[in-house]
Amino acid sequence: MPRPPGHGPDFQVRREKIIDTAAELFARQGYAATSVNDLGRAVGLAKGALYYYIGSKENLLIEIQSRVMRPLLSRAREIAGLDEDPLLRLRLLSESLLTIIFRRLDHIWVYEHDYRSLSGDELQTLLGQRSDFEQLVSTLLMEAVERGTFQPFEPRLATLQFLNLHNHTYQWVRPDGPWDPAFLSRQYCATLFRGFGAAEGTLPDVEKRAAAFKRDRPELPLDPEAVWESVPVGG
Repeated sequence: MPRPPGHGPDFQVRREKIIDTAAELFARQGYAATSVNDLGRAVGLAKGALYYYIGSKENLLIEIQSRVMRPLLSRAREIAGLDEDPLLRLRLLSESLLTIIFRRLDHIWVYEHDYRSLSGDELQTLLGQRSDFEQLVSTLLMEAVERGTFQPFEPRLATLQFLNLHNHTYQWVRPDGPWDPAFLSRQYCATLFRGFGAAEGTLPDVEKRAAAFKRDRPELPLDPEAVWESVPVGG
């Protein structure tokens, strides 16, 4: 069998396709139930050629997890560092999280269901990334409390409420349906902010400011996989 192409553009394109196909298979069949032979048949490669591209089945799981967490955590840190009030930053973070959920539903499914199949340092790295993201949410929530925007609450519980409302969206959402990430973010944040005790008058205002941010700062897209053209100074 001819040797697969070297580590140039063609190699990367083929490898990305294999990762996408693996995410689809793992989401449909489960990571444990999907064999390397299953994946090889799906991408038209024998086992030896497949391993050339992916290294191992576990490495595929690592790559799928990284496709979600690496851009999301990077964008979340940038949003958290904006010189804006915490209510607006929470709203922007909400839409950013929903954007990657919509785009990578198969990856999110695998991320949520199969991450415990990792082991050792790889599992610890992923758990650390999840913890870092949760801490960013928690910090913004507590900033809103400190400013008097939200009523005092138990930080861990409030963080779980924020995450639970967003993270289960992948189970039912249809990217071609009537609701996009911006719409769901508006609805989710209205529910959360009212529940956390935000004054009624602040809710329309945060939506106006979120719309203004997206209109006036196109160089800072909320899409976790897009590039920010400048790095904000922490507020």
